[in-house]
Amino acid sequence: MSSSPSTNSHTKPTLARTPLFDLVVEQQARLTEFSGWEMPVQFAGLKQEHQAVRTEVGMFDISHMGKFFLKGKQLLKDLQFLVPSDLERLQPGKAQYTVLLNPEAGIIDDFIFYYQGEDEDGQQRGVAIVNAATLAKDRAWLLQKLQDLPVALEDLSQEQVLMALQGPKAVVSLQRLVEEDFTSLKAFEHAQVKIFGQAAFISRTGYTGEDGFEIMLNPEPGKKLWRSLLDAGVAPCGLGARDTLRLEAAMPLYGHEIDETTTPLEAGLAWLVHLDSKGDFLGRSVLEQQKAAGVERRLVGLQMEGRHIARHGYPIHSESEPVGEITSGTLAPTVGRAIALGYVPKPLAQPGQQLQVEIRGKAYPAVVVKKPFYRSQNRPPK
Repeated sequence: MSSSPSTNSHTKPTLARTPLFDLVVEQQARLTEFSGWEMPVQFAGLKQEHQAVRTEVGMFDISHMGKFFLKGKQLLKDLQFLVPSDLERLQPGKAQYTVLLNPEAGIIDDFIFYYQGEDEDGQQRGVAIVNAATLAKDRAWLLQKLQDLPVALEDLSQEQVLMALQGPKAVVSLQRLVEEDFTSLKAFEHAQVKIFGQAAFISRTGYTGEDGFEIMLNPEPGKKLWRSLLDAGVAPCGLGARDTLRLEAAMPLYGHEIDETTTPLEAGLAWLVHLDSKGDFLGRSVLEQQKAAGVERRLVGLQMEGRHIARHGYPIHSESEPVGEITSGTLAPTVGRAIALGYVPKPLAQPGQQLQVEIRGKAYPAVVVKKPFYRSQNRPPK
């Protein structure tokens, strides 16, 4: 079993494994520790996997992510106080990317909420897919905040396979294995279908900037789906490519771009804050103040001069003075440049602003550029 570089063989904790772990090992994946899970970081190679998603199709085992099934007579209304997005406007089959906020409008986690509509008992149902690293924190927060409300939360995080199929050929690769025609699904829509005669949940969502789907189903049909896609030539991809893909698309990573010290407005997520269409919610007053006065800092995209890679935590300078720090950085395979995200004061956040990044004690030039760094020509219909 692989372990985190920071642990030794005598103290390393037992790492969790997804239902697809043995299939991943069969493909000779390079493994790493991630949020208590033993996960594939790469298969054939990061650049090759990245390019497969951008040009054809790739698949990811994301079964480590949290899967909360929620139900209640007025579920949408009861969840409203915990997020800045107006969930009550959701129709069955629609989804909303949003965040859990603390009273200071800091981000506890970002997640996608899928509204499934009412069941035969009149209960509203929904699924929340949360980050693996914050699963326990999210569950405790939700249970605490919902304890006096008629809402039931079932955590099926370790009992379901979750796969991401991403890329311009994702639709044709998946449709041949699904009994129903789902090609009319638009971005952030989802449906219940059958795969190999078994119930499955599919959504037109993803974390790569490409068209694609996320599929949740029981372990046995999940394993069969992985094998079938592999046999059809779909490239298995690891966490390494997942990170470079999301960074090119300027999608935030929890613990890097967003955390409990950042607000959605600072992080460039104003589009999920619906101040005008909903009532009170945790952190509302802070966001109202920030919207009125303007945020003091902003998350920006940076392009490095040359191929010097700005890593998480590296200082950002303006005229030799520290003004912020890098949250994520990489040498982007599709863009072909060294790119990064980081927080800087608002006056320095305009595209074209010249800055420097300190790398191992030396300053290297960088320029603020518009986000995202890459925009797919194969984006799903809205």
